[in-house]
Amino acid sequence: MNARSVQIRELPESDIERALALAYLVFHESPEDDRRKLHRRTLSEFLRIGAYDGDDLVGFAAAHPFTVSVPGGGELTCPGLTFVSVAPTHRRRGVLSSMMDELFARCAREGAPLIALWASEASIYGRFGYGPATYGVSLEIDSRRPLALRIAPDSRPLRLVDPKEAPALLGPYFESTRARRAGRQARTEDWWRDEWLVEKDEDDDDMSPPRVVTLGDPLAGYAIYRTKPGDDEARTPGIVRVDDLEADGPEEAAALWSYLTAIDLTGTVRAWVRPPDDPLLLFAADRDQVRVTGSFPSLWVRLVDVRAALAARTWAAPVDVALAVRDAQVPANAGTFRLIASPDGFSYAPTDDAPDLSMEARDLATVYMGATSVRSLVAAGLVAEHKQDAASMFDAALHTELLPHTTDGF
Repeated sequence: MNARSVQIRELPESDIERALALAYLVFHESPEDDRRKLHRRTLSEFLRIGAYDGDDLVGFAAAHPFTVSVPGGGELTCPGLTFVSVAPTHRRRGVLSSMMDELFARCAREGAPLIALWASEASIYGRFGYGPATYGVSLEIDSRRPLALRIAPDSRPLRLVDPKEAPALLGPYFESTRARRAGRQARTEDWWRDEWLVEKDEDDDDMSPPRVVTLGDPLAGYAIYRTKPGDDEARTPGIVRVDDLEADGPEEAAALWSYLTAIDLTGTVRAWVRPPDDPLLLFAADRDQVRVTGSFPSLWVRLVDVRAALAARTWAAPVDVALAVRDAQVPANAGTFRLIASPDGFSYAPTDDAPDLSMEARDLATVYMGATSVRSLVAAGLVAEHKQDAASMFDAALHTELLPHTTDGF
């Protein structure tokens, strides 16, 4: 078998069961019936690509129909790549590369400047031009004593909300937060129900159903969390797992964290994916009580159309640089381009000028939302700076008030 014998084409709805079987094989999963039904239903609405060796399905990739916020409050169509699977018998034979080529071509035809994913293996996707555009941190709070704060929490009342009512209540509020931070996908009512508010946690049978607490009326913040009982014999405390928390400002956030750390019969609060600039890390009075337990890339982004992606975001300061971009997968992105941008205008066009900066498409994706500085990539030897201060000028233009952050895994 060689790559040429494999045909890449749209996967029909009739092959969804075969595609899921392949994905479960590759990811060593055996989901329960409810989760399988959800996968079948959602895949019927997705972009689906299949790799066929004769009649055999040997590769599969699908994409959520997402939009994502970009710096400045705008948003772009950004398919969310998922279920990427290659049969064990056909690995390292060009199947994944061929599926990526087809996905990029479809994005270009359909006017999607970005495509994104959460990487199951970070070593795979850089070679296809994806860069880590947002980061997350994991937090753990010792809640055996009251949360020590340097600020006074908001005093407005807290209310527990029926999860069935939550999408209608939280949805508009979450949409307002997307304008403040880049990297956030829009959430449909189905997404709220199927991903955030599902009754049974698929990763831990001992976790409670979702709980929703809100602050103020009108809404000034909310948290979605689950609890897990402690083990008396092992003398381990109960756990509060915070899945999502949004607030208008630090005082509002402090009120929600104070509530979560004061839940009876628990002694540990854990949050998996918080923004690296979460204000909790600054207004907590005791950093031994609030610890960062991990830091990781979350949303990986691929700029399928560099010009359209750059045009869609805003610019914090004027920049005038010649960028030499290398892109083996999308040749239209490759070349040297003069970027002239400011809060008032934008231009990006081919130039014969000598480059001020040289970088791969993956590195341009990495700095696109503002999570990583160009200067840090220069220091790492990944971006070449040919003109003094070109990286600093580009960084000033790319700056965002808040770091980009992605809460929604997929």
